[in-house]
Amino acid sequence: MKRYLHLTGILLLIYSASFAQVLSPYTSGNIEQKLKKLNTLGTALYVAAHPDDENTQLIAYLANGRHFRTGYLAATRGDGGQNLIGPEIREKLGVIRTQELLAARRTDNGQQFFSRANDFGYSKDPDETFNIWDKEKVLADFVWTIRKFRPDVLITRFSLQPGITHGHHTASAVLAMEAFEASGDPSRFPEQLAHVDVWQPKKIFWNTSPWFFRNTGAKFDPEEYVKVDVGEFNSSLGYSYTEIAALSRSMHKSQGFGNSGSRGSEFEYFKQWGGENTGDLFGGIDTSWKRVKGAEGVAKSLKMARDTYSTSDPSEALKNLLIARQQLLTLSDQFWKEVKLKELEEVIQLISGTYLALNAVKPAYIPGDSIKINLEAINRSPFNLSFNAIRFSLNNERFVYNMEMEDNQSIEFTYDLIIPDDMSYTNPYWLEQPGTEGMYQVDDQLLRGLPENNPAVMGYVSLGIEDQVFEVPVPVQYRRTDPVKGEVITPLIIKPEAMINLDAKALIFSNADPKPINVTLIAGRDNLSGTLQLDVPDGWTSSPEQYDFEARREDEEIPFEFLLTPPSKASEGIIKVSAKVNGQVYQRGRSVIDYDHIPKQTLFQEATAKVVKLDARHINSKIGYIMGAGDDMPANLEQVGYQVTQLDKDQVVATELAAYDAVILGIRAFNTLPWLSYKNQELFDYVKNGGTMIVQYNTSHRLVTEEVAPFDLKLSRDRVTVENAPVEFLSPKHRVLNQPNRITQADMEGWVQERGLYFPNEWSADLQPILGMNDPGEEQTKGSLLVGKYGEGYYCYTGISFFRELPAGVSGAYRLFMNIIDLGKSENP
Repeated sequence: MKRYLHLTGILLLIYSASFAQVLSPYTSGNIEQKLKKLNTLGTALYVAAHPDDENTQLIAYLANGRHFRTGYLAATRGDGGQNLIGPEIREKLGVIRTQELLAARRTDNGQQFFSRANDFGYSKDPDETFNIWDKEKVLADFVWTIRKFRPDVLITRFSLQPGITHGHHTASAVLAMEAFEASGDPSRFPEQLAHVDVWQPKKIFWNTSPWFFRNTGAKFDPEEYVKVDVGEFNSSLGYSYTEIAALSRSMHKSQGFGNSGSRGSEFEYFKQWGGENTGDLFGGIDTSWKRVKGAEGVAKSLKMARDTYSTSDPSEALKNLLIARQQLLTLSDQFWKEVKLKELEEVIQLISGTYLALNAVKPAYIPGDSIKINLEAINRSPFNLSFNAIRFSLNNERFVYNMEMEDNQSIEFTYDLIIPDDMSYTNPYWLEQPGTEGMYQVDDQLLRGLPENNPAVMGYVSLGIEDQVFEVPVPVQYRRTDPVKGEVITPLIIKPEAMINLDAKALIFSNADPKPINVTLIAGRDNLSGTLQLDVPDGWTSSPEQYDFEARREDEEIPFEFLLTPPSKASEGIIKVSAKVNGQVYQRGRSVIDYDHIPKQTLFQEATAKVVKLDARHINSKIGYIMGAGDDMPANLEQVGYQVTQLDKDQVVATELAAYDAVILGIRAFNTLPWLSYKNQELFDYVKNGGTMIVQYNTSHRLVTEEVAPFDLKLSRDRVTVENAPVEFLSPKHRVLNQPNRITQADMEGWVQERGLYFPNEWSADLQPILGMNDPGEEQTKGSLLVGKYGEGYYCYTGISFFRELPAGVSGAYRLFMNIIDLGKSENP
């Protein structure tokens, strides 16, 4: 008999400011929904490429209207996207977007899955995508999720036609189609069969829309497709599915996808790619208990529970649920038994109003620590419940009580346990091992596909009701009261004994002078002492060789400064910081991601930084920076000697801006700062009077003004996604390619993720294109870097991804950006 994995979530009382917060899980409407779901045995899996690709109104409809188990499989975690709410990019952005997807699923009641594919940035076709992803491994993950979740129906967001959307999008559809066939074949990925059985979905559909037919010459005819009205109103929840969908989609805040709810009919369209064609998504598929042998009694009892449920007296419903549970335990179908047993026990807990919480007295612990855990258990009903026992995942010890839970009387106990010395840190599991550009490295099969780490410590509470006993999993969490937010619940953290933070991921030297490197030692416990050391590449030197440290208090932060001297010539390498405590070496830092719409995330990544000695110089020094959606450019520029002042709205006045050699607008400033719709003229006047204005990329969607330049300029979706794509110097004698640094083809090497994005495709003759570039097989784009004289100064628009290249320490990007800043101090070309 195969061991099936539990697929339903633990009952966590953590909710975002959304639909899920408005409706407590204990409400009668929510209980009615779950009673209906108990008698529904259908499963749908939606498949796409990224966080925010999913169709939230379809997920909301299937999960809440049809009561199907509904999942979303995202091929990636969205590391390669942009961030509208902060400076995090790459893996930290992936963590944010993972949590945004989980917040969305808590809102629309779906479940979330991932593959090991890494979002390496925009891709224009699936062939390029599969050149970077390991297609066979990603396909294995798709098959794993299908075999584990066992959907009756697969639904893809994107079509198989290449060239009309992101290459990741098309790749996700290709993989879904191949996985549809492979998941039922025991010869494909047989190593998975130690944990799951093969599974063949009944049907696969493409969820199409008029959007996919734009610019194709083909006409969208809704009569050709299966259509479903997802705009119905759910009286139990008090929302239409489209309103729930808007709340769910609004969780994707880092992508600026806030959405307003709609009401009334809303149709989704589907083209069938495989399986029996019945003219309906689930036509011909039995989604009742009839699909399970010997389940007639279960179905009858669950129907009676639903029919007899009353908010004033739910005792009859509870009686029928308990009968159904006994019947369910006798079934031979292990999969549905486990799935429905977990759902049923959750409903019993909700009907009885039973509240269970396990709270650690501190937010974080180190391996080997003693942990104090407080239990709160309360039966908020007249039903006869007993608190029988509790055990923890930390050890095999079981605490037995067998005590009655009196109506509305709290039970409280405290447990002192030891965290094992070999306990893993609570770092996102997919970031624990070095990966590649296109893939995360995850060796443990049972971790693959999980949206996040399992809770660090679990408690399992054994409850008795009538003559039955069931065990409720309860995560150990940390709770505190914030004077503004009220109760704040965060995941329990297992951290290193010593942590070391570097103040930058890339350290740039523009000359041979030594530079102080700031390192912060963070104590994981009280009374921590040891030594701190900086390891440097060949040719680099640091002093002192090491520091002794002594921290008195846990979480105490002690700053240290190493003086790092680069070699005389251009050089690149990696520095590592390590702390030694009682013979144990620690090399991880600590970073915290804290936004209101997602649970706080703590990462413990290796304390390393890239160091670069540039062969570069600059003339100008004073920079005014207007932050847009968020980036690290000011800190990057300060590293190479610029004095950077971040400007707010009131400081953007032409006469005041005259104090700066250049004014730089951060990424998407014209998308995110409404006041630029009228302050733009102050910036243009600053240029006219002799200043240099540099505008980094914006999108044409939701500009606060079309006047992003003092000239005619039209933004497009043109981009170059291959980071090593060839670059042509269109104006080789222009000052921006020659002064003060002579830019050569060598400066175009070693770039990361992409060349740039959202280039203009139309511009005034007053603007001069500097660089030509293109992805393989495409026409050259010329709008990546445009420079024009305006009055006495210079205006520059660039879609080049300096916001990625500078933090990554790309020397050629630094040299080019220095030249752009120095436009006003060079001689005429």
